[in-house]
Parts: sequence; structure tokens; C-alpha cells
Amino acid sequence: MTPITEVEGRRLALSNLDKVLYPATGFTKGEVLHYYATVADVLLPHLRDRPLSFLRYPDGPGGQVFFAKNVPPGTPDWVTTAEVPRSEGPARMVVVQDLPSLVWAANLVTEFHTPQWVIQEPETADRLVFDLDPGAPATVVECCEVAVWLRERLAADGIEAYPKTSGSKGLHLLAAVRGASSERVTEYAKRLAVEAERAAPRLVVHRMTRSLRPGKVFVDWSQNAARKTTAAPYTLRARAEPTVSAPVTWEEVEECRSVGALTFFAADVASRVRNFGDLSGAVFEEGRVGVVPP
Repeated sequence: MTPITEVEGRRLALSNLDKVLYPATGFTKGEVLHYYATVADVLLPHLRDRPLSFLRYPDGPGGQVFFAKNVPPGTPDWVTTAEVPRSEGPARMVVVQDLPSLVWAANLVTEFHTPQWVIQEPETADRLVFDLDPGAPATVVECCEVAVWLRERLAADGIEAYPKTSGSKGLHLLAAVRGASSERVTEYAKRLAVEAERAAPRLVVHRMTRSLRPGKVFVDWSQNAARKTTAAPYTLRARAEPTVSAPVTWEEVEECRSVGALTFFAADVASRVRNFGDLSGAVFEEGRVGVVPP
């Protein structure tokens, strides 16, 4: 029988809590839900008002993994949804605004991916993101070197960047921006990616062509496009082990000398939040918002 749990007055049917989703560590679905409830205070602000794309893996990372963007069948009527524009026509998507909605969504077993805009202003970007993806034998260590270069370049334009692990192989940089369309932010991000490649041609590539990427860091600027989404801070990833897209300090980035130095698991995150707070939280501070140059 599926247990019924009450979360802030909402009744939720939570299924298969003993199901092992990460066989390499024995991490169960119940532990996934516990993780999200534990980090809700720092995760929810990064999800709020953003239509979510779910990368679902209901049978674990070794099973079927698929993106779901439309509102799933059976979604409770108290879960916020919003109509969002798409090139192929408007669609209705989930917007996780509170803890009950987060637990309901986590019960679907999903990564949380967000666009760089909010539902109130879909035509305006409020975030800039770089996804630094290493091509073997390059690793996150090389990503850190590129991240530091991009931090300084962004700072020259008055934009403050905040790093987080991708939860996979690489690193993400986030920044709060205002007054620009997604198209303009994308053009700006591409311009900086090209500059990075010119500054370090043996280390950086700005084109997605896979044959160009071995041993280099691909600076993916394209996730700023309005239709694209990026793994949210604190989301679990569909990897062999329960890794997290974890915010990190610039000191950790500068001192990174091994892959393990910037690999964080679900069990690591609560203590990091206690010690550091939300290291990505500065993107919500008005004084940290940058203006994308023309």
C-alpha cells in the first residue's frame, strides 16, 4: 500500500521508498526524498517562478532516462503550473513554488532543470550561465582554470559570477543580469567563449563539435537561449552515484587539483549549507545584478 504523507497540509502518496535508485551506493528513493526535504530552503529559491524541465530516471540512472516538459498526468491541482511560450506553440509546465510541490516532484525521481528567465517575464533573461564541459583527458581541474579566466572577464564588464559543480564532469558559472533578452545574453556569452578560446587555444573550445573537444574545455554558451535549461543548484544528478550540482567557493575552484576535490554527494550537502549557507544565493541580491553590455 502506498504510504500517505502530509507536507505542510498537503497529502502526498509517496511510492517505492525502499527502491534502490543508485546501486553503486545503495541510495534509495526514500533517501532521495529526504535529501530534497533537507535542502529545500536553499533549493526552492532557485526553482521558484521558473518553469521546470524534469530529467526523469524512475528506475535509476541505469534505466530509462527521459526529459519531461509538459505537466505530468495526475499532477495535483495545488501544484502551480504556467503556460510558457515555445517555438512550436505554448505549453503548460510545472512551477515548483513550495515544499509540498518539491516533494511531489521529487517523488517522480527527477533532475530539476530551469531556464534563465521567470514566468512573469519570459522575454527577459535574469540569469547568465556558462556550462564548462571537459573533453577527456581534461577534467574539472581544467574547467576551474577556465572558470577563473571567465570570472575575471565577466568582472571587467561589472558582472559577478558564482561557481557550482555540474554534478557530472564539469563546472557551471551563474550570474544575475538584467535588462537583456535571452538572445542578447546568448550573443554576449558566445562572445566571451570565443575570447576565452583565443586567449587559451590549447585549453578552450567554444564550438560544440565533438572532434574538437578532446583534452579541452568546451565553454557552452548556448544554454542562455530562451528554450534551453540548465541543472539547478542542489539538484541530484542521474549518475552512477548520487552526485549533486553543488555551489562551491572561488577558493575551492582556485585550489582544485583533482576530480575528487569538487565532487559532492547528497550526504555532503547539508553540512556545506550549514557551513557556507547558499553559495549561489548572491544571485538574488539586488546589488549583485549585472548589466549585459551591448
